[in-house]
Amino acid sequence: MDWIEIGRVTDIPRRGARCINTPSGKIAVFRTMEDQVFAIENRCAHKAGPLSEGIVHGASVTCPLHNWVFDLQTGKAMGADEGQVATYEVEVVDGRIFMAPVAAMLAAE
Repeated sequence: MDWIEIGRVTDIPRRGARCINTPSGKIAVFRTMEDQVFAIENRCAHKAGPLSEGIVHGASVTCPLHNWVFDLQTGKAMGADEGQVATYEVEVVDGRIFMAPVAAMLAAE
């Protein structure tokens, strides 16, 4: 499988995010305090808030608009909130972040 390199782990601050622009919308790539890397749709399922601007805690992110919390691994809203955002497969090799071809195909649409 030909994965697409999208940057380095150190390009993203701990507990922060960076976005990848695609014709289908933005994908937010997050780095946790433990250096785990996750990629999810950048639009909150509730009010389309920019999740990349949210607060990262553990392996979750809180939407900056209305405080919905999403699991970075599954994309599911947590707690009493219902909804889900798309997730994209990423892999870290020697400090470099690679995205699965499925997400890369989104960029080519």
